[in-house]
Amino acid sequence: MTEMTDMRTVYGETLIKIGEENPNVVVVGADTTDSLKTRPFGKKFPNRFFNVGIAEANLVSIAAGLANEGKIPFASTYAIFLPGRCVDQIRNAIAYPSRNGKKGLNVKMVVSHGGLSVGADGGSHQQIEDIAIMRVIPNVNVLIPADTVTVSKLIWIISQIHGPFYMRMARSKTSLIHSESQEFEIGKGIVLRDGSDCTIAACGITVQMALDAADSLKQEGISCRVLDMFSIKPIDSLLIEKAARETGGIVTCEEHNVLAGFGSAVSEVVTETYPIQMRRIGVQDKFGESARDSEVPLLLQKHGITSINIANSVKDIRSKTR
Repeated sequence: MTEMTDMRTVYGETLIKIGEENPNVVVVGADTTDSLKTRPFGKKFPNRFFNVGIAEANLVSIAAGLANEGKIPFASTYAIFLPGRCVDQIRNAIAYPSRNGKKGLNVKMVVSHGGLSVGADGGSHQQIEDIAIMRVIPNVNVLIPADTVTVSKLIWIISQIHGPFYMRMARSKTSLIHSESQEFEIGKGIVLRDGSDCTIAACGITVQMALDAADSLKQEGISCRVLDMFSIKPIDSLLIEKAARETGGIVTCEEHNVLAGFGSAVSEVVTETYPIQMRRIGVQDKFGESARDSEVPLLLQKHGITSINIANSVKDIRSKTR
């Protein structure tokens, strides 16, 4: 059985390890510090932990001020609130200020509860627009990790790179995709499985779906390349173009509105480098709805975000290109 682990727990643990090595690392929260598992950081470093309450725009502005004074703030709350309530502050207080050749302020926006898998909180709290919002703001990097190994490795990496980062974690536990030996680089995707008949590119919780789809297609004699595209911006254009040239088709999958999200980012690369057949799987431009934790798979199924739909999309591409 696949081991399931919690991204938020690993996030909190990793912050403490980084904080022990770097006294400039601080954590800012908005009354969700228990849920984001950042409170233990505050217990260990009380003078470097700031809970501003239910005031997300203030969260962003305070983080910007801390960064302006040389600190490395990790600002965290739920995805629906950041960027949901804070686009103006993110754009003008974090992304816009550029000095001494450095673009944007050194703020790390790490959120949880993204996508439909938030479940019971319903459509008002299921953030399905954040990739679209954040990737169009200049200087902001966008990351969507697939598992806890990715979370841990990326938090270490972004703590050492200047610039604004937005990283979205899942609320629910996720299966382990990567081994501890896997190396990560901002702007580079990872080939999880090679294949020649079609490419499946995914991010976040849909990476496991991509692997499951590839397994089922293999039983039918269809060889699929599977990409973990955890770095949405900057995106690995060379890896995408290579996949387009060598496999002749790409299916993308994301827990996000199919408009202007990850699939759109991939299609932008494809249309400008090597146009091929593509299919984009995601929320079809509608809001989600409430679902108990046990019903989240049914909610994803209702919106077409499943390994079965990925496999069927691969078959549809092949039927038009053979």
